[in-house]
Amino acid sequence: MSDTPGHLWLPKTALILASGSRTRAELLANAGLVARVVKPSVDERAIEAELQGLNPINLAHTLAEAKAREVAGRHPDCITIGADQVLDVDGVVLHKAADLTEAHRHIDRLQGRRHALHSAVAVVADGKSEVFHDTAWLSMRCLNAEAIAAYLLLAGEDRVTSSVGGYQLEGLGIHLFERVEGDHSTVLGLPLIPLLAKLRMMGALAIA
Repeated sequence: MSDTPGHLWLPKTALILASGSRTRAELLANAGLVARVVKPSVDERAIEAELQGLNPINLAHTLAEAKAREVAGRHPDCITIGADQVLDVDGVVLHKAADLTEAHRHIDRLQGRRHALHSAVAVVADGKSEVFHDTAWLSMRCLNAEAIAAYLLLAGEDRVTSSVGGYQLEGLGIHLFERVEGDHSTVLGLPLIPLLAKLRMMGALAIA
């Protein structure tokens, strides 16, 4: 039985989060689900290179399922959740910046525009997978070079290079935006509303 408080998690098998993201683990924990975190061994860039031309939503689905299936292969008796998020600006995928210079270019490209964050989830149980997603739309303010430079300096290289788009909405990145449309958990990379609905359909949650 899971050590989830109050036994919200009903299955005798463990819940695994196939992700190295602390934010995703915290989102699950805040929803009362304590998952075992196992980082997947998946080369995301190799998958993307092999699937060039795949639209951003399908790419998010493919990466989420690849992560979930890789970890589920090592833990076949568990229920495994994999997740991935793709930033879509006018149909083009924007990846994490390699350094501050590239982060500056990314934010300059996004400023004054509306872009999408497609957050996909794959749930693998008994060798079968189901993949779904939710999308949030973010409108970044018009920013000049000085404002972008100030943000990058204050946020720090580690933070701006660890997230697509160079921002974390739960931190200083909120200063860059004028409008956010969508669920907060979707913005953070793990859409809880559809995920919890799926787990309820599986009979996995005490709050049915």
